[in-house]
Amino acid sequence: MDKIALIAGSGRFPIVFAQAARKNGCKIIAIAINGQTRKEIADYVDKVYWVDIGQIGRMFQILLLERLKKVVLAGKIPKAAIFNRAIEKDDEARSILENTKDRKTGTLLKEAAGRLGKIGIVLMDSTSYLKDHMVKEGVLTKLIPDERTWQDIRFGESAAKEIARLDIGQTVVVKDKDIIAVEGVEGTNETIKRAGSLVGPGIIVVKVARPDQDMRFDVPIIGAETVEVLNEVRAKALAIEAERTLIIDPEDVITRADKAGLAIAAV
Repeated sequence: MDKIALIAGSGRFPIVFAQAARKNGCKIIAIAINGQTRKEIADYVDKVYWVDIGQIGRMFQILLLERLKKVVLAGKIPKAAIFNRAIEKDDEARSILENTKDRKTGTLLKEAAGRLGKIGIVLMDSTSYLKDHMVKEGVLTKLIPDERTWQDIRFGESAAKEIARLDIGQTVVVKDKDIIAVEGVEGTNETIKRAGSLVGPGIIVVKVARPDQDMRFDVPIIGAETVEVLNEVRAKALAIEAERTLIIDPEDVITRADKAGLAIAAV
């Protein structure tokens, strides 16, 4: 039986991964983060350890204690966490920050993955066991974008790919061929809310992967919460990157989008 460590962030992604992995005969040891990971993660794994945000050294200790050789990172861990003062108290976390050329998400995670490799631990593709959740190209909802919406999608896609290339974020919000908001450390949902507060209904949200997207971490994800936020601001459409975006609970997402009159297209 494969034994996998699941470093679980926020949202349903860790739960969905755990369910799929266990169906494939894996034993899951979760490392959950206080204030981030859903409490019910304990119902879907074989064992769970709780740590505070920034306790990277403690995570490494757990991996060694359990003799784990495979790790998956699933769920959002706020980028702003790197500014948490608790990190200053953790030797491993502080060392990672001090030994990277910058604090971009990809840079920090690759450094952490390299350190795991040095002690014989492999960081796995976070979409392992979830390939059927990767979105295929096409319009996913009953509502099909009109030509004006497609123009905004194409405009936003170009801008989103550029900010993704620069590792700034993965999402831009567009309206009438104008960039309304660009994702920063606040994450996709807060970016959408900010855009809605600025220009009101009718925004187009475009989310893409990085050109060199490492599927081991920070994979573009949408779920029911994303649709609820889009509905809250009365967004017009969501465009995501085909084959490189994970939909959590896809049937629920599409049902909610149809009910909200929201178009979702994978491009």
